[in-house]
Amino acid sequence: MALQAATSDQTLIELFLDMVAAERGGAKNTLTAYARDLADFSAELGKAGRSIARASTEDLRGYLGSLGKRRFAASSVARRLSAIRQLYRFLYAEGRRADDPSAVIEGPKRGRALPKVLTIAEVDRLLAQARTDMDKADQPALARLRAARLACLIELLYATGLRVSELVALPVSAAERNARMLTIRGKGNKERLVPLNEAAKKAMGEYLALLFAARPQRKAKWLFPSFGEAGHLTRQHFARELKTLAAAAGLRSAQVSPHVLRHAFASHLLHNGADLRVVQTLLGHADISTTQIYTHVLEERLKSLVRDLHPLGEE
Repeated sequence: MALQAATSDQTLIELFLDMVAAERGGAKNTLTAYARDLADFSAELGKAGRSIARASTEDLRGYLGSLGKRRFAASSVARRLSAIRQLYRFLYAEGRRADDPSAVIEGPKRGRALPKVLTIAEVDRLLAQARTDMDKADQPALARLRAARLACLIELLYATGLRVSELVALPVSAAERNARMLTIRGKGNKERLVPLNEAAKKAMGEYLALLFAARPQRKAKWLFPSFGEAGHLTRQHFARELKTLAAAAGLRSAQVSPHVLRHAFASHLLHNGADLRVVQTLLGHADISTTQIYTHVLEERLKSLVRDLHPLGEE
């Protein structure tokens, strides 16, 4: 009986994942996360002799309660609940359930943490250290190529605010000599245009010159190919190199990550007067509410404008 329930659960989860991939253009990372979260949900139901097809609202509440006992953070519980809700909405829409047991469940209350952000001066220090490492005399060609790749990654990330998964998977065609914009295929398979500044274009040109010199016989598919196995540089490898560079630049490595540089891109734009909707478009956020995490930057800017420009401002 337990085996039949497990098989049934697996089938329902796979049907849901197929829908997310086909209809929503779900990315590999998204599908992996859904599969992991729903497999855990199924396993916990199985311990109580229940299944996804027969679970009640109380079963779902019991599962969410068990996550708390397992010391899951509120954000992780909310993510699991989101996956469960989407699964049951799908099953209800497909006629595989006559009801949606997740409909009346409220998610955990959680405050929205402000994003970690580097100052402009800290980003400058990071870029200066990358340039110093790249220009070291008498270093092996491969070491200089790695340093140039890291410098290019940072310049591009800070210039465009790309998600790290979008950045490492850029095709080599993104570095066309006269390109002024990048065409990015982001979440949900949606395309957006992101402008390139001169610093990013220069960094790409210098890096590619070294790459092609090191691999004259190999036709590159990726802008950032892996130096080991076939494929492109991984997100994890870039993150590790970035933390090492941050430490060399005198920054706390725990403070620096690819996502923090994406936050810096957005925050610095808003601080300098960019419209929130424009930043939303550049970041590829489907909903403006996601971008509104940066409103603290706008609030500070408005306060400074009133203080500096209003005739009755502080003297």
